[in-house]
Amino acid sequence: MSNPVKDAWKQGRAVVNGWLGIPSAFSAELMAKAGFDSLTVDMQHGIQDYMSTVACMQAIQAHPVTPLVRVPWLEQGIIGKVLDAGAMGVICPMINTPAEAKALVSACRYAPVGTRSFGPVRAAIYGQGGAYFDTANDDIAVIAMIETKQALDNLEAILDVPGIDAIYIGPSDLGITLGLPPRLDREEPEVMTIYERLLKEAAKRNIAVGLHNGTPEYALKMIKMGFRFTTVSNDAALVGVGALRDVAVMRKG
Repeated sequence: MSNPVKDAWKQGRAVVNGWLGIPSAFSAELMAKAGFDSLTVDMQHGIQDYMSTVACMQAIQAHPVTPLVRVPWLEQGIIGKVLDAGAMGVICPMINTPAEAKALVSACRYAPVGTRSFGPVRAAIYGQGGAYFDTANDDIAVIAMIETKQALDNLEAILDVPGIDAIYIGPSDLGITLGLPPRLDREEPEVMTIYERLLKEAAKRNIAVGLHNGTPEYALKMIKMGFRFTTVSNDAALVGVGALRDVAVMRKG
């Protein structure tokens, strides 16, 4: 099964990604109808567990949207489970060294290039295990989060790890490790210089660069800068901000 996200990167196109922190198939379905290229179920900082992650991916499947999962940490068991459940890509937080990048790739790939255990219970829908195995190593997107000073110090070595398809920047954690307050949509000159370096080094290796954004306007600016994977519209934030806005309007009376 071809992965539309990886296909877009190969063609130099930007992928517009949404974020699912609410453990609900219904909210996932609403997001899937909005026109995103991909939706990421957030098992790290969202309220998602494994069963709600599966339910969200079931809701997404009815729409032309690629399902991704941000796993809680670099741990082979949960990476294998979300891939078996149908995730077409894994975003893994806090990849700080080339050894960790290699471990991430290995967890996402079957032998002989990796150590993923075979059992794609839902990904193979259903009983089509052989066909899934034939293409899974090529189709699954391996996305390493770069969000610390240590990762920046090891950037080139991380990017040189075979099998890394994209890196994804966490602006809040990155800011913290640089002595800055946590926030999205950063404009500090030192951070913009880092972004330029990331884009330059990744481009040398045909690796996509992604970024977590707070507003679609900033995300569009980053796309124009060269980012090829931009996340906007966290489902929980959309609900919260929308409710605050509506209540504020009614309180004016």
